[in-house]
Amino acid sequence: MSPPNTDLLDFLSAELTQRVKEHMNQALLQFIRPNSASQYAQHAPELANFREAIAHSDSKDDIDFLRSFREFVPTTDYEPYKPYIAKFFATQCKESDVTDLFAPGLPYCLAMSSMTSGKSLKMFPTYWPAPHLLHHPLYLSLPHSEGSTLSPSSLSFGQVLKLHGEDGQSSKTLPVCSLTVGFLRMQKNWDIEYDMDRLNLWVPGKTDPYAISLVKGFRAFFLLNALFALADRRVTTIRFLFANVFVNLLQYIEEEWTLLIDCIEKGIIPDIEKLDHLREPLEVGWAVRVWPDLKKFIGITGGSAAASVPKARQMWKVTHTLGPSVTMQAPCYGSSECFIAVPYFNGNPNTDFKMVPVDGVTEYLDVRSNEPSERVLSAWELETGGHYEPVLTTRNGMWRYRIGDVVVVKGFAPDDGLPVINYLHRRDGSLNLAYGSTCTESQLTNAIVSASERWIGQIIDFTVVADDRIAPVTYGYLVEIEGEIGKDAKKAVQHTFEDLAKNNEYHLAFLQARRRKPTIRLVERGTFTEYRRQKCDKTNISMGQVKVPIVLSNETFKEWFLQRVVMEL
Repeated sequence: MSPPNTDLLDFLSAELTQRVKEHMNQALLQFIRPNSASQYAQHAPELANFREAIAHSDSKDDIDFLRSFREFVPTTDYEPYKPYIAKFFATQCKESDVTDLFAPGLPYCLAMSSMTSGKSLKMFPTYWPAPHLLHHPLYLSLPHSEGSTLSPSSLSFGQVLKLHGEDGQSSKTLPVCSLTVGFLRMQKNWDIEYDMDRLNLWVPGKTDPYAISLVKGFRAFFLLNALFALADRRVTTIRFLFANVFVNLLQYIEEEWTLLIDCIEKGIIPDIEKLDHLREPLEVGWAVRVWPDLKKFIGITGGSAAASVPKARQMWKVTHTLGPSVTMQAPCYGSSECFIAVPYFNGNPNTDFKMVPVDGVTEYLDVRSNEPSERVLSAWELETGGHYEPVLTTRNGMWRYRIGDVVVVKGFAPDDGLPVINYLHRRDGSLNLAYGSTCTESQLTNAIVSASERWIGQIIDFTVVADDRIAPVTYGYLVEIEGEIGKDAKKAVQHTFEDLAKNNEYHLAFLQARRRKPTIRLVERGTFTEYRRQKCDKTNISMGQVKVPIVLSNETFKEWFLQRVVMEL
């Protein structure tokens, strides 16, 4: 089913401009007024000018308050927040030390970043939203469905922090987990102290029992989800954060098909590592079924996940003969810092997102502008076709926080004037090679996906490293494929080069002998699944949250990948 034609406006009318201003101002005030009393806002050097401006104005006047914010609050990165977040990890963290730290009260959890860039782990305190927002589409991890939903969710934690009261006794616990895990638990109002009491729970509408969400072994987690999903013919919706994680599940199903069928027929749980006390509540029986009612796949299919979409569509070819066609859509656009946008269904729900000020208010830096980088734009100042970096002020106490993404504005929604965007790439995600020529993540992705479809074969996943085996350094693709390699696969190198050469900077560097053609090396089957497993084991990131970086900068993992190369094109 093709998406409807977009109805977007190229520019805002005077009436819509005013509506957007009022909407954004009201949302911004809802975040910064209560958060301005937090420990961070009261003491952070970055907000000193803002505090002084407020002290010398009528702080109760909304117009003055917003003017002071826009004039005196600078953009920030993670560094100013680190000393405050470190308080949670003190040897004996006092509850009073972290109360009202970034926002009123105590956070529900500390959300972990996925560390895609290879940089150090970041933590973001996540506070309870207003009760009526917990089931807003922006936060809803489990979509409403007429049948069952296959939506593997790991509810295990990286660690649980203990907060101590004034008497020195432990009074509260604070889980460290992914943002997705945090909101799943908030929506269910699940206290971690009672996890063991829920082992026999089966959440209505999900294919997997609660006990699977506590499994910590990577292989065990996906095999058990496959086992229960294959036994449920009522599946109408499949939801993964990233499409290439769904491909991991398909790989396990293909590789362990005999085992899975045997277990379903006998009503047993396979002998899998790291089950321990979870085996007994999982011992139930089923009969073999397929998914004749499958209608929808929800998951990110852009960025690094784009390479896995053809593999995912192989399954659609099967389901089309058994039931209705399967549509694909993205879940939302956001990060560990903040949920930012929802799919725009009057366009392409895989790539089009409407920016909504629910979890935070988004402002923008024009990445193509020659003006100072501190020139922050509001939603009504954007231009269709412009490239911008989102800057977030969130309900969780981030102030004009730069997330490093680049988005392009497609237009404005005709009903409320909010901007509709496409994600392009990370602003710092291009592989900066010697002498400066750079290609963006989206250019690197599009080039290899196009070359694979025509010459190499079914691509499972890829990453890019600096290939410095000979001078000059170049883009080195490491690619995993499934099935037979194309007979003319070596032509993929020229195809990829021609795509990258559309970047004038790269093409000029090549003509000046400062760059050479990219290289493509194939790695052994299962390499990227093993990479995700290792990332999970080392960082305790949620299994569905692990992303493969388009540009791999971690030298340890780079060497690890290179040891698994089986062929160079």
